[in-house]
Amino acid sequence: MAKRVGIISVEDLDFMNDEVALRLKGRDFISLHDFTGEEIFKIFQVARELKELLREGKQCPLLAGKTLGMIFQKPSTRTRVSFEVGIFQLGGYGLFLNASDLQLRRGETIGDTARVLSRYVDGIMIRTFDHKDVEDLAKYATVPVINGLTDRLHPCQALADYFTILEKRGRLEGLKLAYVGDGNNVAHSLLFGAAKVGMNIAIATPEGYEPDSAIVDAARKDAKATGSRIDILHDPVEAVKDADVIYTDVWASMGQEQEHDRRVKALTPYQVNQELVDKAKPDVMVMHCLPAHRGEEITDDVIDGPHSIVFDQAENRMHAQKGLMALLMRD
Repeated sequence: MAKRVGIISVEDLDFMNDEVALRLKGRDFISLHDFTGEEIFKIFQVARELKELLREGKQCPLLAGKTLGMIFQKPSTRTRVSFEVGIFQLGGYGLFLNASDLQLRRGETIGDTARVLSRYVDGIMIRTFDHKDVEDLAKYATVPVINGLTDRLHPCQALADYFTILEKRGRLEGLKLAYVGDGNNVAHSLLFGAAKVGMNIAIATPEGYEPDSAIVDAARKDAKATGSRIDILHDPVEAVKDADVIYTDVWASMGQEQEHDRRVKALTPYQVNQELVDKAKPDVMVMHCLPAHRGEEITDDVIDGPHSIVFDQAENRMHAQKGLMALLMRD
């Protein structure tokens, strides 16, 4: 590897210049389903190297002079801060655009918005409700589009999650992740990610809260290539048996507040508490994508306890997304 001194450029970094890295240049990041396991591990490698260089106090302005347009139709603490700080650390600029700044589907077409923004910025991150908005934006944009979240998928979160597990365990293949709770967008992206990286995944939900069957089928098709096992269950205890990781998320996502009471009633038996954690491996790690509704989907003693890697996971949103942006938005 090239010697790292002073300000680091792309030419100094061998891991940014191999065939896989070059193949990622200019790509959209809509779903983990669109990427090979090799490409996902390349993102992890770049994220790990950039994280190490940051801790050494070395500057890596790999995206110097580049601008990321950040569209937020759904607000978020972690998504905004992780992308904005991440692009800054790479030498670029994050331009925040909220719903009132744009006219998506409220006058100007998404196609026109995509064409215009592509003339101003070097990449677009969008966090929105309708997944089709991201697909349409990517269809018409001439710069990379990154899915920061939709009601269907949350690929940046899953990318950071698997990066965190790899960092903690040194491998992913053959490990088991148990997701307990609502079969939502996070669960969907975890399914796609597990199938690509060779992890086993068991999802436990109440009846009527299962992940989308089309996503499960697509993930199972991917899993045939890696040998990972995908189980959709209704018993949380069965799901966490022999689990290396227990994962949960809020029971009522943004836009579902009116369903809160009904969801709490259905999902209370799926709370991640110490009793459930004790049913997994002794060294099980507990994850949550945050924000957490403490006392609902997870208890204080678990999220603040010795098994929790929740805040390492939150930090790694920035590092994983830096690796992603560096690869997609590079010259």
